[in-house]
Amino acid sequence: MRIVFLGPPGAGKGTQAQQLTERFGTPQIATGDMLREAVARETELGLRAKSFMDRGALVPDEVIIGLIAERLNQNDARRGFILDGFPRTIGQAEALDNLLSSRGLRLDRVIFFDIADSHLVERLTGRRVCRHCQTNYHVSFAPPKVEGKCDKCGSELYQRDDDREETVRKRLQVYQDQTAPLLEYYGSRKLLTTVNATEPVDAVFRVISQAVE
Repeated sequence: MRIVFLGPPGAGKGTQAQQLTERFGTPQIATGDMLREAVARETELGLRAKSFMDRGALVPDEVIIGLIAERLNQNDARRGFILDGFPRTIGQAEALDNLLSSRGLRLDRVIFFDIADSHLVERLTGRRVCRHCQTNYHVSFAPPKVEGKCDKCGSELYQRDDDREETVRKRLQVYQDQTAPLLEYYGSRKLLTTVNATEPVDAVFRVISQAVE
């Protein structure tokens, strides 16, 4: 299966991708993780990406596409993949289509995680992370036993800059401006399945599993 997960930050794409990977063995390809891995391995494209990341600039589409192409060449992705965090724009979607077409492949399904901004703000601003072991918590949905302390190692919990309300709302606006037009792009190709991302994790997974099976 060749699948794209489309939706705003905090919609639960990563959680569902992990479950789908466990069930079907299809690898999750998260753009952020892929970039960090390429930089750590000091590949040619990884070093190019790092030159942009170090100065706070966006990594150009051609570098991202090159990294995607490299990743899809790895053995575990030859029979399928779950793209999480890519494409983000129409231009990237067209480049992905061209990449797959050049290999005689095409996307099978695009899953859109539909959720209101109000839910996302609550989800993201409530996240807390352990400074030592990086375990995630949530002040409402998964609080630690002792406020501000990690259950596993006792270290301090903190709120990432990306999860502060002002930043969260900016991230959501960027998503609406750049990524939301992909709904029409994929909808016109009859590839789009919409899931209600406010539903419990198991309920969302059932809908996704039915769509991809």
